[in-house]
Amino acid sequence: MRLCMIGCGEHAESSHGPVQVRYAAAHLGTELAACCDVDAARAERHRQRFGFARAYTDVTAMLEAEKPDAAVLAVPVHLSASVAAPLLERGVPLLLEKPPGRTAEEVDALIASADRGGRGTVPHQVAFNRRFVPVVQEARRRLIAIGAPAAIQHVHYEMTRVDQREPDFSTTAIHGLDAVRFLAGADYAEARFRYREQPALGPGVANIFVDAVLASGATAHLAFCPTAGAVVERATVHAGAHTLFLRIPMWGPLDSPGRLQHAERGQVVADLGGDQLGGASDACVLGGFYGEYEAFLGDLGAGRTPSPSLRESRQSVEIAECVRRRDEEFRA
Repeated sequence: MRLCMIGCGEHAESSHGPVQVRYAAAHLGTELAACCDVDAARAERHRQRFGFARAYTDVTAMLEAEKPDAAVLAVPVHLSASVAAPLLERGVPLLLEKPPGRTAEEVDALIASADRGGRGTVPHQVAFNRRFVPVVQEARRRLIAIGAPAAIQHVHYEMTRVDQREPDFSTTAIHGLDAVRFLAGADYAEARFRYREQPALGPGVANIFVDAVLASGATAHLAFCPTAGAVVERATVHAGAHTLFLRIPMWGPLDSPGRLQHAERGQVVADLGGDQLGGASDACVLGGFYGEYEAFLGDLGAGRTPSPSLRESRQSVEIAECVRRRDEEFRA
């Protein structure tokens, strides 16, 4: 399995590079063939740090020379769709960072590119890593056993950050928006949005609140506070006589290594740490980054269809787009 990396910026350095090294060490036959960035010095630093064989500044040149079995794309959000489209049209199996596009229209165009790229749809996966967090994976397994999606009554998801003042928090909030869909096993049917703008902290900085009804009939409430006192992601899922509490370990020590508590009829029936569930204590496993590689490359090797696909991810992008535009309402 020859793997190429496109984009060698901060996220590639902090998340993808360490995971790629770990995956290659654990799976004989995986070759970190080449990495590419428009900044030659950055590409070379990435090559040296993570053990790629060669570094490039031109994507087309890299693909023609290396002929990879798969590629990973992690470029700035506004470039993602335009860089991904020709890769898919060439038939290159692709793991692409979220969001795959800034708008539903961009995602639709990428779906068309994937469908043009070879026999059937070119294998691809959107990197919604929360779906692969060990705590979230175990919660999803338990919810399916309980009877999801029909059994789920309500999902609460909270995401807070410290002094995160970028004007468009939707590209981070999309993780929570997608995680609710994954946990509930259902798309959004409708949603209402409220915003508490904080102009003193910078343009576009706001707390974001979403009240939603899912296609299954379950309800959901999501709260995003980017300038709070802790880096936290937590979820609560009520399903009949069952309640699941999730502490999802993301970028902060407070909830590491993660925790899943399952209560049934007033009794705690499971209390599991993320390190127990993931079999490791390092952030790349606890945060789902390693899991998404195992899923994508494992599916490729076995001839399965990777998930989540662009089609599966489209509604998460659509809801995030509502947040970016400061819409008040969404209806499917």
